[in-house]
Amino acid sequence: MKEVQITGSIVLYRNDFAIVEAAVKSFLSTGLNVFLFLVDNSPGRELEKLASIDPSRIHYVFNNGNPGFGTAHNIALSHGSRFNAGYHLVLNPDVYFEPDTLEQLYYYMEEHRDTGQVMPRVLYPNGSLQYLCRKNPTFSNLFSRRFFPRFVRDLLAKKMGKYEYKDHDYLQPIYNVPFLSGCFMFLRTDILKEIGGFDEHFFLYMEDADLTRRMLQRSRTVYFPDVHVYHHYTKGSYTNLKLTWHHLRSAVTYFNKWGWLNSKTQHHQV
Repeated sequence: MKEVQITGSIVLYRNDFAIVEAAVKSFLSTGLNVFLFLVDNSPGRELEKLASIDPSRIHYVFNNGNPGFGTAHNIALSHGSRFNAGYHLVLNPDVYFEPDTLEQLYYYMEEHRDTGQVMPRVLYPNGSLQYLCRKNPTFSNLFSRRFFPRFVRDLLAKKMGKYEYKDHDYLQPIYNVPFLSGCFMFLRTDILKEIGGFDEHFFLYMEDADLTRRMLQRSRTVYFPDVHVYHHYTKGSYTNLKLTWHHLRSAVTYFNKWGWLNSKTQHHQV
């Protein structure tokens, strides 16, 4: 078997089969040597048949329970360590992309050895942009975005826009972003291992903010808009009370870890 260049992981939980199938096929549609882990937190094994898409390059893991998003990805990282791949992709089950996407990201990382994490331009299926570069979360910012009425949020639009880097050109690279979305995290494996993967104190939400922040302490993080992917972005915690609870609980975990008042990152100097 050829040396695996990129491992990937998708965490599943009662997902729509067709949507996940598109994500799986996107990951496998490359000339690079890749291997994918499907880690299933669902109560049943209905999604196991996804592994039949390419049994030689997919390993299915059934957890028989839901240990959380980050913990499930760490399970994939543990299984994938035997490949010693240079890169690992944390991929949401509702993301899909063109066949040359992984190649472009792979060669970018090969040419920029000081970069530990890269995120492409992320689009809605209709082609409109998702603003997924963010500053470090603050309590006031998260609270206002989540709970303030619309007219108050409109008054704070400029401040909120800076939080999402809307004062930057999203058609140009942005370097050392402290918070890149967890929907598509292309990571240098040795640095990911060095920081210990995901912090398993987070069950759902904010684990991507925490991971990017720790990656940035040891390497560059880059938003790379020359490549794009598509993301069915639903903001489930805005409509589902259970997800809202998980979001709030993760926010408490995050601010207990990083501080409630001072949320500055010490950037890696390159």
